[in-house]
Amino acid sequence: MIDNHRLVELIPHLRRYARFLMRDTLQADDLVQDCLVRALAAEEKYDPSRSLKSWTFTVMHNLFIDKKRKTQRVGVEVELGDDLDVGEQPAQESSAQLRDVARAIDRLNAEQREVLLLVALEGLSYREVAVILQIPVGTVTSRLYRAREQLRRIINEETQIHASDNIARLR
Repeated sequence: MIDNHRLVELIPHLRRYARFLMRDTLQADDLVQDCLVRALAAEEKYDPSRSLKSWTFTVMHNLFIDKKRKTQRVGVEVELGDDLDVGEQPAQESSAQLRDVARAIDRLNAEQREVLLLVALEGLSYREVAVILQIPVGTVTSRLYRAREQLRRIINEETQIHASDNIARLR
């Protein structure tokens, strides 16, 4: 039996991950709602010895894949925005850095982005991520390594571009 209070506590985590997956706040909220409905409908399949967070992320990931497959068949035009809801509004410089990191994460391929967000943002273990994504733990490790390396390259690239733009303005 699923503890509804624990499920409610997971909603902010599910929403954050869904927003990165869907890249649209409304679609992300729909994904979270579908996930919660499916989790409650399938609560007899939940094994209490397993992490509820890991189990619900698996449910949501499977729903995301289903939606992605449907979208590929039908085709949808999505407008990407910079609306990143992170709770408190940081200082202007921190906000700009956060947007830069979010854009860099968006440039990662989907497989690397999923692993990075589940490990770094949601704090899930490699084993939990492997279960959610239905891949071996070694694949999680290598995707995470490649994602971090690619992220470093992208951020370094952008830092160099910003620095050269600033130098050009000074001339």
